[in-house]
Amino acid sequence: MDRNRLEFTVVSTAIGECALVWNEDAEIVGSTLPHGSSDQLRAAVRGWYPGAVEAPADPVEAAVEGLKHLLEDGEGDLAEIHLNMSAVPDFDRRVYEIVRAIPPGETRTYGEVATELGSPGAAQAVGQAMGRNPFPPIVPCHRVLAAGRRVGGFSARGGPRTKIRMLETEGVYLEQPTLFDL
Repeated sequence: MDRNRLEFTVVSTAIGECALVWNEDAEIVGSTLPHGSSDQLRAAVRGWYPGAVEAPADPVEAAVEGLKHLLEDGEGDLAEIHLNMSAVPDFDRRVYEIVRAIPPGETRTYGEVATELGSPGAAQAVGQAMGRNPFPPIVPCHRVLAAGRRVGGFSARGGPRTKIRMLETEGVYLEQPTLFDL
């Protein structure tokens, strides 16, 4: 494979079609949550990664399986997926490393992530980094909440409702479930 060539695959998951983009070393350089139709998803990937070519997922099959497992039953550890963050600003990279360590079924607030970074006043900057996350849900931005365990923003299709659904799949309920939710 050409040293500068990027490949991607579309992955059918329980929440819709997602995509993984990788380089010649099979390092993930980006991922997406669903974007509507598969054509819209492919167009988004090609817009973000000009020249990326759709290819079989063989080099990143473990990442594909981990992604499917996480989105289907809320379990699975995506920490073994190697991410290439060379294009990610240093602050964002540090945020993503902290957020990536949040296990399924747990959450943190933007303020808690900022404190763990050593910058307790940087909750808003953490939220902005989450909005730029090029690796959802491998970097599980859905596990980061606003103060008081409020949903906060979520830039993926479906917005906060998608975030709530992803958290509920992992067993996190921001409100007490009713009999109909159980």
